[in-house]
Amino acid sequence: MPQGLTNALEDWKGLEDEYQQLQETHRMYLQKLDEISKLQNNCSSSISRQRKRLKEISQRVKECSKGPSDEDAKNMDEIKEKIKMRSNVFFEMEAFLPKKNGLYLSLVLGNVNVTLLSKQSKFAYKDEYEKFKLCSTVLLLLCSFICCFFVSYRFLDAILNFLLVWYYCTLTIRESILITNGSRIKGWWVFHHYVSTFLSGPEFFHLARAGFVQCLQCYYQSGCLYRLRALGERHNMDLTVEGFQSWMWKGLTFLLPFLFFGHFWQLFNGLSLFRMAQLPDCKEWQVLMCGVCFLILFMGNFFTTLAVVRQKLKSRNQKPKSL
Repeated sequence: MPQGLTNALEDWKGLEDEYQQLQETHRMYLQKLDEISKLQNNCSSSISRQRKRLKEISQRVKECSKGPSDEDAKNMDEIKEKIKMRSNVFFEMEAFLPKKNGLYLSLVLGNVNVTLLSKQSKFAYKDEYEKFKLCSTVLLLLCSFICCFFVSYRFLDAILNFLLVWYYCTLTIRESILITNGSRIKGWWVFHHYVSTFLSGPEFFHLARAGFVQCLQCYYQSGCLYRLRALGERHNMDLTVEGFQSWMWKGLTFLLPFLFFGHFWQLFNGLSLFRMAQLPDCKEWQVLMCGVCFLILFMGNFFTTLAVVRQKLKSRNQKPKSL
């Protein structure tokens, strides 16, 4: 038998052995998947039952809270605290269990499971989300400067507007996936991006201001996120606007003036559009609508930022006491 044929037969035998091993590994993989699916269903059902019973117990405790003795009041306070802690534990558990998509994700993606089932996958997606925001913002800023100062073609203007709409729509989808995976992002920031989608592109300076502030925020948030995760003190999908450490003040105090300047710039835009809408020559309804949107953005951004700063100050003051 030729040497080449002998070598080919030996290679085929080795490949056949690997194929048999691959089949066995794949069979075990399918078996584990089935077991995981059953465990996921059992965990989800148990959490639902626990929540239902906790709600019933909480209602009973509330009914018995009228005129209790000191010992009974102490016991009820302990139960209330444990119920609150149990709810937080359930939230952490559900971050690793498949769940139904919300209305927005159902409309966009359908009934597709977007739950990431490992900490590494969650961190990788969150990290990629931050990089997407930074890269997209830099690209949009560059395009806006080119359209404003160097090129004045309507075609390029339309492309920029399309990119803005695409960016904010993509951002809302990615944030909805983050929320499904346990992120505690505040609802206002998601709503803010819906409003920004409507306002995309009508004003260059609004885009430049938003882009510059977003770059600063991304730098600040990324640094905080890595430090907090390295210390093991935060959830994998947190967006760093939650949680606080004393070393954050250096970056936060630098960022806040730019944030508040942007918020009051939105207020100025809104008031200017309202005055413009009152002029006799202004017949378009879009002017008034844009003014309303800018006012909504100002109020939401301003009061949400104040709430976050208040929360961070409270956490900072409580930290030394706990030590």
